[in-house]
Amino acid sequence: MQSIEHQHDDAWIGGPGISWWNGSGEQGWLPDDSGIWFCSEESGFSHLYVYDLQSGTKNALTQGEFEIYNPRISRDEKYWYFCSNETHPGERQLYRMKLDGSKKVKLTSLPGRNDAVVSPDGNKLLIRRSFSNEPWELYLQEAKPGGRIHKLTNSTKEKWRQYPWRVPQIVRIPADDGEKPFARLYKPENSNGAAVIFVHGAGWLQNAHKWWSDYYREYMFHNLLADRGYTVLDIDYRGSAGYGRNWRTAIYRQMGGKDLDDQVNGARWLVENYGIDAQRIGIYGGSYGGFITLMAQFTRPGIFKSGAALRPVADWAHYNHGYTSNILNIPQVDSTAYRSSSPIYFAEGLQDNLLICVGMLDPNVHFQDVVRLSQRLIELEKQHWQVAIYPMEGHGFHEPSSWTDEYRRILKLFEETLQK
Repeated sequence: MQSIEHQHDDAWIGGPGISWWNGSGEQGWLPDDSGIWFCSEESGFSHLYVYDLQSGTKNALTQGEFEIYNPRISRDEKYWYFCSNETHPGERQLYRMKLDGSKKVKLTSLPGRNDAVVSPDGNKLLIRRSFSNEPWELYLQEAKPGGRIHKLTNSTKEKWRQYPWRVPQIVRIPADDGEKPFARLYKPENSNGAAVIFVHGAGWLQNAHKWWSDYYREYMFHNLLADRGYTVLDIDYRGSAGYGRNWRTAIYRQMGGKDLDDQVNGARWLVENYGIDAQRIGIYGGSYGGFITLMAQFTRPGIFKSGAALRPVADWAHYNHGYTSNILNIPQVDSTAYRSSSPIYFAEGLQDNLLICVGMLDPNVHFQDVVRLSQRLIELEKQHWQVAIYPMEGHGFHEPSSWTDEYRRILKLFEETLQK
């Protein structure tokens, strides 16, 4: 047995087409069995490689400061098809390329995200596509650049289309270390001088993009906030997907470090560029976003007047081993990383307003996390915090009444604490 490819990272191996989180390790044989193909972050971004078994050489078929997704060999074994964010980190288009890596062409062109499958004869593309304010629809296109496009579905109803859903502006936020995270910016027609920063969940997930967000409820809520005069910022903080290896591993051994710095820099940027009152900024998010909200309220008092932490992780030592062991190692070996990354050890820093919302049946962030944190806040005699418990809900709510109750509470928190 001979090893032909060994990938190592001082943090952890991951990226599109490599990790279980995205692509489950995409690889396979070349059509003539002369070698294998696989994805690697060797260059810092996930790209397509082939290994020639006879010569023992490895060759990168794609390269550059962008990532590729879902590479596949065509039925006639002449081409590669894959999606890429080469044109913009927040956009995905379908590409075709000769099997040897030559003559790469972009087949799709609609703005947003284009996930496509090729017809058996290679002449047509069936595209699942969406834009920032347009949910997913199906399109049929000739399989060539500039090919004719026909929209097949129209899933929204007239009542939905009557509201002018915003296309958030994609901006970049200067960070203290010279990086510039991408973010979605929702600007109100008439600003009330207050702002809300949303923190997406999952950690390694992308939301400052040009397609329909999985956080569609939050998207609608952000439109509501903007209607009421709030400026809303949604940052792809350090650790987010879509920006390569260094971005993904920037939180290694310190969650609540650079990822939280990016939220603080976002707040400062809003004050400096959009006339936002520094005393009237809120923050909220769920899961990893709830964790960041807790860390913000506990370790950066005075930055965010109010925070809503939804299904938040309070102690990473009690969380999913497969997730945390990549980022923080294991508690027995790296207790320092766990302690410095867990909000429960910083609860004494709470000065401002905090709302915690949690499902009692959550199989991901266990209910005990909030119980332990609540007891800690009680012992510390903290004020201006509250907990909303949802007895029949898990990590992602199912009942419309639960979602409605949660967002009413978040809106009430901001209305009561961020308005003049």
